[in-house]
Amino acid sequence: MIKTKNLLLRPWEEEDAKCLYHFAKNPNIGPIAGWPPHESVEDSLNIIRTIFSKKETYAVIKDDIPIGCVGLLFHPDTNHWWGDDSAELGYWIGEEYWGRGFATEAAEPLIEIAFEKYGVKQIYASYRIDNPVSGRVLEKLGFKYYANLTNTNYNNETFEEIAMKLEK
Repeated sequence: MIKTKNLLLRPWEEEDAKCLYHFAKNPNIGPIAGWPPHESVEDSLNIIRTIFSKKETYAVIKDDIPIGCVGLLFHPDTNHWWGDDSAELGYWIGEEYWGRGFATEAAEPLIEIAFEKYGVKQIYASYRIDNPVSGRVLEKLGFKYYANLTNTNYNNETFEEIAMKLEK
């Protein structure tokens, strides 16, 4: 577990499925993060057991409520191949908690973990062009523009994204 000023980062638990579903069913969350809205509590439970069970993936807890997720991804679990000695940062926060700096606050300790514990030389993150708020989170964390990319979503639709990079 990791404590920040306002948050607790801890591994996801199966008991979090109902709360995860509450936030992840919102069509304003998943699609801009690259995944479909959850359709049931069972859907959310499956995500906890698979995707959210990977190392360095945490529930973002505010007042005992899991309000989002933050994680470091390592190849082959990244969205792109970024090269050796790299990690990818991913995050999302429930819409009711937007605009309070929680994504930035939750990501800061993971950046330190990536550089210190795993010895990565650079961390990458990407965001959809239609989600500039995510880009501002990355800028606050010190990320710099890396490249424009074209990607494909879960419906096999292409979209444009901006990749950012943070070097140690």
